[in-house]
Amino acid sequence: MDIQIEKKKGLSKKHITYIIGGLFVVFIVWKLISSDAGSVFRTDKNKLTTAEVIKGKFDDYISINGSVAPIATIYMDAYEGGRVVEKLIEEGAIVKKGDVILKLENRSLYEQILASENNLALKQNDLRSTKINFDARQIEGRKDFVKADYELLKLKRTYEQNKALYEEELISKEEYLTSKENYELSQKQYEIIKLQTEQDKKLRNTTLNELDSDLARMRKTLSMVYERIDHLNVRAPADGQLGFLDAEIGQSINQGERIGQINVLTDFKIEADIDEHYIDRVRRELSANLERNNAQYSLRLRKVYPEVREGKFKVDLVFTDKKPETIRAGQSYNIKLQLGASSEALLIPRGGFYQSTGGQYIFVLSEDGKTAYKRNIQIGKLNSQYYEVLEGLEPGEKVITSGYDSFGNAEKIILK
Repeated sequence: MDIQIEKKKGLSKKHITYIIGGLFVVFIVWKLISSDAGSVFRTDKNKLTTAEVIKGKFDDYISINGSVAPIATIYMDAYEGGRVVEKLIEEGAIVKKGDVILKLENRSLYEQILASENNLALKQNDLRSTKINFDARQIEGRKDFVKADYELLKLKRTYEQNKALYEEELISKEEYLTSKENYELSQKQYEIIKLQTEQDKKLRNTTLNELDSDLARMRKTLSMVYERIDHLNVRAPADGQLGFLDAEIGQSINQGERIGQINVLTDFKIEADIDEHYIDRVRRELSANLERNNAQYSLRLRKVYPEVREGKFKVDLVFTDKKPETIRAGQSYNIKLQLGASSEALLIPRGGFYQSTGGQYIFVLSEDGKTAYKRNIQIGKLNSQYYEVLEGLEPGEKVITSGYDSFGNAEKIILK
């Protein structure tokens, strides 16, 4: 007869193993779900801007905004300091080269002129006195020379006569030797006076030449001081328009201080600021154009300034042919600056995503348009309308081009 075995109450070891295994599976699934939820961002489709990747012609240009300026600006600095006593021309007036704009007054400069004039007068008097002294000395020297020559001839004649008489024993030897010694002494005195006369002549010429040179330098110095007086009249350095004038009657102006500028209006240029992103590609002689009243105008990039301020650098452009008839200084123009030749490329319309990603990745929409996935790409050149895509996308794909700031680290976007 079989004996019925009574079942034990409670969980068996096998059931506990199954429960633990089930809990572990649930935990793994929960982790996967929570991890996937952290990389997903849900948003309203209407809040995003999307665009299609297209293949087309990429025009390698940038749009810049520039303002019209005179072709050249000449600054006026004060050659001499002084107090403004008269203002003849106001800002904005058209001036001719040499027109007096301001008159200054400088008392110390006037005193320098008086001192220079006095020094010149004293130097002239010194030169005149020296010439008189040399002339008097020269006259005395000539008298001494003539007298010495006369004495030499007279004593020579006496010596020669006494020599002949002595040879005939008609006079004594003492008388002969005395006439001979007198003649030889006269010869030596004649040579000394002759040498002294020649040296006096050389000294006179040298001294007078030096005095003449000193006098010429003083006259030149005085003329330069007179020029400084003329510089107290501030004149226009060129034809043009007086752009600004920082001077009022009674104001003291220091030497070298900038007091105004002349705008040369024979032509115009356009000054523009360009983002430093393009500094390696922008160079002289690049072509540009602008549109005004349905007319096109060609320009040439004339100058690139190397200094970068607040993320921008400055350039100057000039017209290569005609210019707008109504052009005026201060007007603003939108200009297309051509950086290179046009080429076929994959294109994405410009959008805010670039500021968030630096062009390193983009969100690509699925075929049903309900989700978007993050994909690495490479951006090349850009113009005012498009980015050039080098790799990572295909023609016909749709991408999100609006800003990504709210996406965080999401890898997937779900569109509602």
